[in-house]
Amino acid sequence: MNTILILGASRGIGLEFARQYSAEGWRVLATARDEAGLERLQALGCEAFQLDVADPASVSRLSWTLDGEVLDLALYVAGVMARPGALTPPTQPDFDRVMRTNVLGAMQVLPQVAPQLLPQAAMAFISSQMASIADCASSYGWLYRASKAALNMAVHAAQPDYPQNILLALSPGWVQTDMGGEQAPLTVQASVTNMRRTLAQLELSQQGAFINHDGATIPW
Repeated sequence: MNTILILGASRGIGLEFARQYSAEGWRVLATARDEAGLERLQALGCEAFQLDVADPASVSRLSWTLDGEVLDLALYVAGVMARPGALTPPTQPDFDRVMRTNVLGAMQVLPQVAPQLLPQAAMAFISSQMASIADCASSYGWLYRASKAALNMAVHAAQPDYPQNILLALSPGWVQTDMGGEQAPLTVQASVTNMRRTLAQLELSQQGAFINHDGATIPW
């Protein structure tokens, strides 16, 4: 039985990943910040445990939780949004909240999770096309953009330290979640289905890459 770890699976994309992989017969290890999220995951048959990626003390217990586990795939889905553009300076609480969740959390869990991966297995970090500097035409969500660009750099920079595995930044597209809104063109189910197909077809040549849900390369 294949085993997957999903970090940040209490709702939206993370919960749908848990649902789809569980339905496919995978053993799903999944995290949530609160009891309600844990209960949703347990109802899907997942092995759920509490983790707040923005809390270093909580993250420090991850290695102990994963002791002895062998992973076929790991996903870092946790993330928060900040929408104002460059006409509005971010507040320090907003900056700390976004950067701690989207960047610091990922950088803290990566060295704990990557050693548990099987050779050639992947660890994907949910990023966003909004992180692309080449494609940026608006300051909308500039704090969020900056955090995801920083996440991309962290993932790309870490790749040489884990030569047997595939680390990548993966954009889910514009998705109908609390973050993406109802006007988004992709349903959660479609986005996750696409990403699962892309993850199943990864090759070592894509180490450290920034790719879209459909497998297309996104310009940095």
